[in-house]
Amino acid sequence: MRSWLIVATVLAAGTGTARAEPAEPVAAPLKCDIGPVHRTFGGTNWIVYSCADQTSMAIVSDKGNPAAPFVFVLKSEDGAYAISGEGNGDRNASDAAGDALETMSPAEFAALLAATKAAATKS
Repeated sequence: MRSWLIVATVLAAGTGTARAEPAEPVAAPLKCDIGPVHRTFGGTNWIVYSCADQTSMAIVSDKGNPAAPFVFVLKSEDGAYAISGEGNGDRNASDAAGDALETMSPAEFAALLAATKAAATKS
C-alpha cells in the first residue's frame, strides 16, 4: 500500500519575469460531510463520511488513533475505487488501515457508502 496522494508544486524558471501558463481546469473541492459512521480498519478506529458527489468517501482518523492526523479519500472509478491518503501520524497505523481499505471489494465499498448515507438520515 503506497498509493498516497502526492502534491507537488513545480515552478518554471523564466528570464526574470513570471509567465502565466494556461491552467488546467480545477475540480471543485469535495464536500464530505455525509454520515458519519465509525469503523475499524487495520486495527484502529476511523470516522467515515461520504461526499456530495455521492460516490466518494473521506475516512478520518478517530480520536486516539495513532495514525492521527490522517485522512484517506476513496473515489469510485470504473467499477473499482482509488485510494489516496495524507497525514503525519504513525505510519504503521495508517499503512495497516490503507492495506485494509485496499482489500475491500466493490460490494464492501458500496455498503460502506450506503452506511454513511443511512447514518445521515438518522441525524
